[in-house]
Amino acid sequence: MAESDGIKMLAENRRARYQYAIEDTLECGIELRGTEVKSMRAGKFSFSDSYARIINNELILVGFHISPYEFGNIHNHDPDRNRRLLVHKQEIKRFKRKIDERGYTLIPLKFYLKKGKVKLLIGIGKGKQAQDKRETIKKRDQMRDAEREFRKRF
Repeated sequence: MAESDGIKMLAENRRARYQYAIEDTLECGIELRGTEVKSMRAGKFSFSDSYARIINNELILVGFHISPYEFGNIHNHDPDRNRRLLVHKQEIKRFKRKIDERGYTLIPLKFYLKKGKVKLLIGIGKGKQAQDKRETIKKRDQMRDAEREFRKRF
């Protein structure tokens, strides 16, 4: 995701890939109000404990905090409200089947600006056990060692 493609990264949830085995991802928009976009552009948001749920055939982002805009007025937004995600109904149905059948969770992975609009990359994943987390750490260390050896030789 380069900035030359009209995409500017706002934040990435690196911990999600460590705690969950992500199987599928989906790009979606967020229904924002008033000064929320300005706060997001300034990086004044937190999504460490957030997740998505399907309520009344709508995808809702829960636990997502956007701090009030400093230069706003009395019409500032509620920082902890649930926000609707903008996704096609077919995608919601597909995710609903996976969540209901196998116990998966919808986790926000990345927030970025694409052509001036705030987008979210959401992933569907299953929680990892402690042994799976150790495997992830082991693979990451092996890849780092292999890259180091490769750079030494060339």
